[in-house]
Amino acid sequence: MSRIRSLATVGGTIAAVALVGSVLAIRTGAQSSSAAGEWRYYSADPGASKYSALDAINAGNVTRLKVAWRHLALDPELRTSVRGLTAGNYYRVTPLMVGGRLYVQNSVGLVEALDPATGRAIWTQKPLEPGLAGLTGATVARGVAYWRGGDDERIFTVRKNLLFALNAKTGDPVPTFAKQGQFDLQLGVGPDAAYNWGGSPLVVNDVLVIGSNLGDFPNKKTGTPGDVRAYDARTGRLLWTFHVIPHAGEFGHDTWGGDSAEYTGATNMWTSPSADPELGYVYIPLSSPTNDWYGGHRLGNNLFSDSLVCLDAKTGKRVWHFQTVHHDLWDYDLPASPILADITVDGRRIKAVVQLTKQGFAFAFDRATGQPVWPIEERPVPQSTVPGEQASRTQPFPTRPPAFAKQGIAVDDLIDFTPQLRAEAKAIADQYVYGSMFTPPPVLGADGKKGLLQMPGWVGGADWNGGAFDHETGALYVPSINAPIISVVSAPDPKVSDFRYMNPLGIKERVVEGPQGLPLLKPPYGTIVKIDLNKGVIDWTVPNGDGPRNHPALRALNLPPMGQPGRAAPLLTKALLFIGEGDPAAAVNPPGGGGNIFRAYDKATGAVLWSMDLGAGTTGAPMTYLFKGRQYVVVAVGSTNHPAELVALTLE
Repeated sequence: MSRIRSLATVGGTIAAVALVGSVLAIRTGAQSSSAAGEWRYYSADPGASKYSALDAINAGNVTRLKVAWRHLALDPELRTSVRGLTAGNYYRVTPLMVGGRLYVQNSVGLVEALDPATGRAIWTQKPLEPGLAGLTGATVARGVAYWRGGDDERIFTVRKNLLFALNAKTGDPVPTFAKQGQFDLQLGVGPDAAYNWGGSPLVVNDVLVIGSNLGDFPNKKTGTPGDVRAYDARTGRLLWTFHVIPHAGEFGHDTWGGDSAEYTGATNMWTSPSADPELGYVYIPLSSPTNDWYGGHRLGNNLFSDSLVCLDAKTGKRVWHFQTVHHDLWDYDLPASPILADITVDGRRIKAVVQLTKQGFAFAFDRATGQPVWPIEERPVPQSTVPGEQASRTQPFPTRPPAFAKQGIAVDDLIDFTPQLRAEAKAIADQYVYGSMFTPPPVLGADGKKGLLQMPGWVGGADWNGGAFDHETGALYVPSINAPIISVVSAPDPKVSDFRYMNPLGIKERVVEGPQGLPLLKPPYGTIVKIDLNKGVIDWTVPNGDGPRNHPALRALNLPPMGQPGRAAPLLTKALLFIGEGDPAAAVNPPGGGGNIFRAYDKATGAVLWSMDLGAGTTGAPMTYLFKGRQYVVVAVGSTNHPAELVALTLE
């Protein structure tokens, strides 16, 4: 069933160190999943810290990391036996580790329980239909959720339009949940959109919170909003629905011009939420409304698009919100789970929530009240030249921490390693409009320009991979991308769309080609940034990977690492920061993005302590756990020419 290579059992010394790390985790107050050496939530804990206090793998021995096992995301026997079965290699999962088992979706979206020491499957969720029909058509979610009530242990997963509750021990549906262990999430969505979601469910105080991804790139003005819903984890009963586009009479409805709130769609929570179980609050990061690049049909600020919204987990009532982008014209969704961070600012202890953005900001708020930790200023921004469009006159800028990504483009930002490269880069850039990151997309051909060079692009800055927070030091580690895209609108064929304007470019056409196949701008292209959240300052920024330093036009210059612009997710432990480079298999990855190297960094300095070629780029967020005295690090990998799989590392 699995492609396995096991290591010999280690001696008692490492086991003892691992157990000490587990005890220290309990003493430091890190949240419950890491305290027991487990990983009970998609991002380690309900606050999405991606932190574990384990330190059996540390700076003194990390160079001894070896592959313990590999588990293919799709059983080769299954692929062979079911004719026509295919599965993509962009495998975005992060397993849970609870009670001596790993829980993860395979590459056709069915949950598997794995042995943590070998990667062998213990059970696999049964498809609802036999043959190919029961295995295809599912988007693989990034993670599953675990819940326990007494002796009742369940795994919650979303596959296609169905929410499943599975017995954690057997994988069988829980008959007392909804309809024989499943709930149809299409109910309540309506006939105009097919339910879909790739996020991870979250359970907070017996409430199961579910998002959606409905019609992000439609060709019709009339769309379906991606409302957020919550269910009773015991019974499957619908508890509440939060309208991401407010209905008439609800708060925020007046931020939509005319009757646009009645027909606009999307504003999804396509990533995963976070929660504070003690407060009983859930934090939902929302995305842009339709369409992403033209808002002339939805004038106004458009709440709750691009907003961090705090809800009462029991009732779904809004407690507070903050909109990070008014009247979005750039696809500046909130891409990552909000991070709960207890910090000390000017001697005052603050229970904060931090929202990372594609623009390269870390917005920090008191998570009970929504009060900004540091002032947020509304600053004037450029206005739109597109007929019928009315861009917001201002946008919010946090005064601290500083931006962790490049924002906007100036001539001095163009690549300049040689005079020839600078001249070629300038000739390319002059075909476009460029400037502030909030410059609205122009009409194609206006003033002879091909569009706008938008920076950051639609993968950030930060993206779904998010950041990692150190509960002990107050440091936030953020992987970031510096890569522009082309944004532009044109009038579509009225037979195809009833929008006045849309972005006519396909995904690949939005990529900016620099001189001789190089990036258009100066490095770094992919970075890791350490932010001191107690002070609101950046401690250091380091490149994540080599970037194009070995390109024929640059090789003789002997340049330092420039960073890979890949969508890579971090894992933070008491001892180390682990992160890969992402992989080109990822959707809308920037040119040259991704790479096969997985690294361990010194948390204090950003120095690389260890690296390994995993054979493909990381596609999911890494996690760690303790099992029988040994610490493991597990990460999903896959590429266009490499099968999706989980790779587990441990000390030899």
